[in-house]
Amino acid sequence: MNHTEHTHHRDSTHPVGPGPRTGALPGGASRRTVLAGAAAVGAGAVLPLAPGAGPARAATGGAAALRERWHTLLTGGPDLDQGDQRIAAAVERTGKAAVTAAKGLDPTRTDGLFPDLTGTTLSNQVTTAFKRLATAATGWAVPGTPQYGDTALRDLLLAGVDWMLANRYGPAHTRYDNDWDWEIGSALALNDASVLLYDALGADRLARITAAVRHYTPDPNLWRADRQIATGANRVWISTVVAVNAVLRDDGGDLVRVRDALSDVEGSGANSVLAFNDVSAAAEGTGEGFYSDGSFLQHYKHPYNGGYGKELLSSLSRLLHLLAGTDWAVTDPDLDNVRRWVDEGFDPLIARGDVMASVCGREIARPSKQGHVSAQTVVEAVVRLIPGFPGETADRFTALVKQWIAEDTYRDFLGVTDLASLVAAQQVMASAVPARGRLVAHQQYPRMDKAAHHRPSFALGVSACSTRIYNYESIQNENLHGWHLSDGMVLLYTDDLGHYSEDYWPTVDPARLPGTTVMAGRPADAAGQRTTSTADWAGGAGLPGTTLGAYGMELRAYGSTLTGLKSWFCLDDVIACTGSGITAGAGRAETVVENRKLRDAGAALLVDGVPAATGTGWSADLDEVRWVHLEGTGGYVFPVPATLRGLREERTAAWREINTKYGTDTPVTRPYLTLWQDHGEAPDGAGYFWLQAPAASAERTRLWSQAPPVELIAATTAVHAVRRVADGLLAANFWTAGTAQELTSDGPASVLVRPDGKTVTIALSDPTQLRASVTVTLAQRGLTVVSADSGVSTAPAPEGIRITADTSGRHGAALGLTLKRS
Repeated sequence: MNHTEHTHHRDSTHPVGPGPRTGALPGGASRRTVLAGAAAVGAGAVLPLAPGAGPARAATGGAAALRERWHTLLTGGPDLDQGDQRIAAAVERTGKAAVTAAKGLDPTRTDGLFPDLTGTTLSNQVTTAFKRLATAATGWAVPGTPQYGDTALRDLLLAGVDWMLANRYGPAHTRYDNDWDWEIGSALALNDASVLLYDALGADRLARITAAVRHYTPDPNLWRADRQIATGANRVWISTVVAVNAVLRDDGGDLVRVRDALSDVEGSGANSVLAFNDVSAAAEGTGEGFYSDGSFLQHYKHPYNGGYGKELLSSLSRLLHLLAGTDWAVTDPDLDNVRRWVDEGFDPLIARGDVMASVCGREIARPSKQGHVSAQTVVEAVVRLIPGFPGETADRFTALVKQWIAEDTYRDFLGVTDLASLVAAQQVMASAVPARGRLVAHQQYPRMDKAAHHRPSFALGVSACSTRIYNYESIQNENLHGWHLSDGMVLLYTDDLGHYSEDYWPTVDPARLPGTTVMAGRPADAAGQRTTSTADWAGGAGLPGTTLGAYGMELRAYGSTLTGLKSWFCLDDVIACTGSGITAGAGRAETVVENRKLRDAGAALLVDGVPAATGTGWSADLDEVRWVHLEGTGGYVFPVPATLRGLREERTAAWREINTKYGTDTPVTRPYLTLWQDHGEAPDGAGYFWLQAPAASAERTRLWSQAPPVELIAATTAVHAVRRVADGLLAANFWTAGTAQELTSDGPASVLVRPDGKTVTIALSDPTQLRASVTVTLAQRGLTVVSADSGVSTAPAPEGIRITADTSGRHGAALGLTLKRS
């Protein structure tokens, strides 16, 4: 990740300046108190550490011990079991990567260290050059590779470092393009290469290296040429740069500053990366980082768990590994929040090895980030964290890692991860702790307008936006066609684990993303990026411990007059999709039922039981449709017969079309099937209603079309409501005050009412996040309170019971209560 495009101004009450210098590492640093009541969380070793070995490496003394620790993190350590097939394969991968990285390396050139990196306007070329040096140095440092200890390669790499310092990087050179490359990307890679080559560097070269890095990255609290406050993942990256540089220089004082920067001691905690942004002093910061509901925001209002969030987790786990058990170990009690990051901020957003694209920002437009690569980063980070959270958390994380690795049959984690992670992961897999099992849960993220729904046979994510959250990010010429990523996009994850890999994002029709309601046509590249909606209503409510949830958004499209109301009632294996009030002053509006990249180009499509043509180029107007089934995907039931349009096509595109920075020019072709409802030109009050049954068989879909398991109660501009036939559950999204049969709301609200024998469980929220309270009336007599969340009160009403929830300061989170029939 790179580039923070908005500006942070440092509070003048927190002056910038060097932290206390306490001398060299071997003597230890006198600790400045981080926060009152600090507890020694994470003080245990994070990965097994081994001294010695490698090409002439020192392994004794304070600085040497920490270098050894980082070296082990980069190489897996000196005691790799070369007889282990997995490890032998990883060593072979390391050697092959080193060969590729060193290809073309020529320090005698004058225009560039590598023939394809001769430009002086794109800063990522500087980072790429250093990354290649570090990759080749890894091959040189890992026992068993063809390059291990090779003096010719060593000398070539040293000359390469000298060339970069003389021609591209350091105090004598003017930075250009992207600050991230100078202060983070290049610095991280040069630090790694320096640790790997440490004993061959010599004092003069080491001094030049560390001075160059410090020139760009001197302070773990600040970054960019104008010295802005570093936040979120950027702060952890910067801290990592400073920490490894400090180890190379034997400077314990800078390690104190790194430890304190994670908690933002200088800023009184306002930009702590460990604290939740909606808690205590962190609520006064920029808002970037994790929230207590599991949301992660970066670049101010972009959901980014699968981008910057995963990088923060990864980098932090490395820093904790480096500092564990030392005088600089992180002792901030907020470090305990990392447990919840994993449980709530990552686990529900990973679907069998794929991180939900709705929280990956512009990374979805990078070919290098497809194929479950983002989830690999998360798994590696959690593996590193396990020893630092002993006891119940370690067992839970162990069970989770085992599940993640086992269920991702698309990408073999043990066959692609780095050596250190492989060694640690094999220890985890050998544990007696059983795998957790498939996640079955419904989780909403009101802080970032997203929802995740997990059932045994599928997972589903809903992406919205509001006045609080940006629609999508397209900076640095990336993610140029992300126009509708938050216009109600529904991403379905089934046993086709590679669906959103294998070139999905460049080839999918970006104007017809599944679930969205859009105006027909293609906006300009990056049109409307970093834009909030003018609507406040986005969110919903879920019943804890179940997979029952109501979710919705008021759509006010960017760049047109299109408006509408959209709901998704997630009722276990059925999602009731409802829309109303779809209106536009001009242009043709569409709601996309499905847009699927087909694993099998000839996958059967049944329309009311009749097979549709399977050939490429098929298109049709489908009238009075009651049910549709797509082989390998699932079923769609239309209780009110609907007119659909269908299209099979082979779509060809190049990654460069959506990412001119990191994309490739090679055309790729993939088969798609698209189904949508055409609301016509300038619609006025159009709507839709269908039941989505992911992974359902054709027979199950047919039977549900004859007896729909969910009934539509209301689909007006005041309320959407559905009822489940089997148990009478009522789910409603109130856009304004209104009534849905026995349920009445005094204003905007999302409500679920679930009868179960003699009890009734209710969950409700304010998705606008603006109301001080929500009051609903349930027209059922003889109900008394069994339990209620704090802030929920009841009172008798002529028709039944009145329930009032204090929603001030809840930021869209649901409140609940349980009633009993007398």
